[in-house]
Amino acid sequence: MPAADQLERFRRAGADDKTGVELLRLKAQAEKAGLEVAGHEEVKTAPRGYAKDHPRIDLLRQKGLIAWRQFAPGPSISTKKAKDKVIKTLRDARPLVQWLDKHVGASAMADEGRRR
Repeated sequence: MPAADQLERFRRAGADDKTGVELLRLKAQAEKAGLEVAGHEEVKTAPRGYAKDHPRIDLLRQKGLIAWRQFAPGPSISTKKAKDKVIKTLRDARPLVQWLDKHVGASAMADEGRRR
């Protein structure tokens, strides 16, 4: 769950015509690779300050993004093949993680909490 400052940066970057379109492209790329990509939570209407008809309103309603891949349970979980699947999942998610690192980053609010 992103902190308030991270959520603000996520939405601002998602609303931007350059970085928002880039995020949608990276999301589609991850989904094409077999990842599921969605928000942890979503607001029902446009967030405050954003138009209800914004071209990326579905993205802006999200409270962040998560990416994952489902694996069937079973004995194969303890094999090298399972490790390779996890590594592939992390590699497939990397462009999304890099976008989030660049445009959202760590929370300054969390840093303030640790100093107290």
